[in-house]
Parts: sequence; C-alpha cells; structure tokens
Amino acid sequence: MQTSPLVSHIFTADPSAHVFDGRVYIYPSHDLPDDLPENNLGDQYAMTDYHVLSQEHPEAPAVDHGEALHVRDVPWAARQMWAPDAAYRNGRYYLYFPARDKEGVFRIGVATASRPEGPFKAEPQPIEGSFSIDPCVFESADGEYYMIFGGIWGGQLQRWQNGRYEPDARERQDGETALCPKIARLTRDMLQFAHPPQDAGILDSDGQPLKAGDTDRRYFEGPWVHRYRDLYYLSYSTGDTHRLVYATSPEPTGPFTYRGQILTPPIGWTTHHSIVEHGNRWWLYYHDASLSGGISSKRCVKVQELFYATDGSIRMMNP
Repeated sequence: MQTSPLVSHIFTADPSAHVFDGRVYIYPSHDLPDDLPENNLGDQYAMTDYHVLSQEHPEAPAVDHGEALHVRDVPWAARQMWAPDAAYRNGRYYLYFPARDKEGVFRIGVATASRPEGPFKAEPQPIEGSFSIDPCVFESADGEYYMIFGGIWGGQLQRWQNGRYEPDARERQDGETALCPKIARLTRDMLQFAHPPQDAGILDSDGQPLKAGDTDRRYFEGPWVHRYRDLYYLSYSTGDTHRLVYATSPEPTGPFTYRGQILTPPIGWTTHHSIVEHGNRWWLYYHDASLSGGISSKRCVKVQELFYATDGSIRMMNP
C-alpha cells in the first residue's frame, strides 16, 4: 500500500491521532527547515511549535489548523518542543508536550484549550515529577487516565535511573535489564501525576525482562497504548534498529509481554506513531523522511490501515 504525506507544506513527525466528535485530530511535532548537524542526542530536532491537523476520516485530505502552541508562550521551556499527545476530559482538551527547561533538562508540560485544534494555553510550570520525552495519555477501561513516557539517548531517560537527574549516567549495558517506559496515573484535573512514575515493564514470552542488548525488541522511545478487545497494546520504537514493535498486557500499567513487529523500517532513522480506531477500522499514523528525500530531521506524517489476526496479533506491514 502506497501512502502520501498528510501535508507537504510543512515537515511533520511523531503523530498522535485521536478521534474527537467523529473527526480525526492529529498532534504532530513540527520539523523546521534548518540544516543543523546530526548527533545521537537529537540536537538537529530544534522544533519550536506545534500545528494541529485534522481529517474527516483517515482517507480524507488533512487540514492544517495552524500554530497551536509556541515555545515562547511556555514560561518554563527553553527549546526543543518534541513529540506531543492530547486528551479530552472535563469539557477541556489537553496537550501534553516535552521540552527542555532553562537548565537543558527535558520536562513534560501541559496546555489546555476549549477546542481540539487549540490554540492551547500552557500551564506556568511542567508537571511535577515529570522528565524525559514522548508522553502518551490514554484512558483505561475504568475511566482513569494514564501517561506513559520516556526515551533514551537524547530523551535523557537513562539519566533518571536513580530517581534524580544525573547528567553523566550511562546507558544500560547489554546483559542488564533494559530501561522501560515510565507510567503514572493522572489526577482528575489532568494536570499532575497522582503518584510518582513507575516502570511499565516489558517481558519476553518466558516472563523475563528484555535485556538492553536485545536492540531488536528493547524499548527506545515513542510509546503508544491503545485497547483492543480486553488487552492493552503498548507499541514503541526500538530506535537504532529502526523497528516499530508491540507488547500486550491485561492491565494498563503492565507488565507487557512482547508480541512482535508492526512495521518494517521506513525511510529515515526511525519512526514514531499512534494507533486509532475510526469507522470500525484501525489505522496506523506514523512518519518517514520521504518528503525530504531521506533527511531524518525533515519528516512527514502518513497513515495506513492496520489489521489484527484472529488471535489479536497485529499483522506486519510495510510503510
């Protein structure tokens, strides 16, 4: 299946898709047309704002609703507005986003709006106890909302292994247990964590934690949780091995059991995605670098249909 970028007038990436009032709203990051040197810390991703896209349905043209939030309007943030997510509760829309604070440490902020396309107004401080990148907010079967988040390397997750920021902390070694995404239940007002974040463990089929050297399966960044039937599906990027994979659990907080790969490697360094149901069909929103001819910091959002097998596994697909 061949897909075209949802929009081509700007570079977009990291799409978080949600259905609000029957319409699909996509919350991507916004790559800028800068030519910055690339490194493993992601300094080339110097994004400064967010645009919100929407579609009548996933096969319809996308509308760009314009700038929804800019870093200059976030009191605590200094730079690098990376992959966001959104949620609806209490008659309000919430935009969750990572950014570096004035000390260069990634925190996760929240902004609110009365409409899904914004504009959004940021809270004056980041979520207390937040760190790292790639927030995903989802509703559990009992109506609670959770945030799962984190990314290693430039996402700084490896710098928080002891519950505090350690700038020189090393990445886990091959034989050690791999770092996991963090998860926390949100307060009723959706503005804070209800408890300190905990590990959302990822296990192999024997119930053992994945190892850091298992780079084809271990967690790197970009978590997304959705429910299908009676299971929670955690999908994520393996980063430097360029895979999109998933694990499942009967509980929203895990632990999750690794199930397999969803997407073969796209054009570009890695991908970041979301999975959403619309019209009784399931859809994968993701990005690649085809619009820029393969420049990993100039990406474009795409969508294609996702299918489940009868046992609930996700069928492998090509971008």
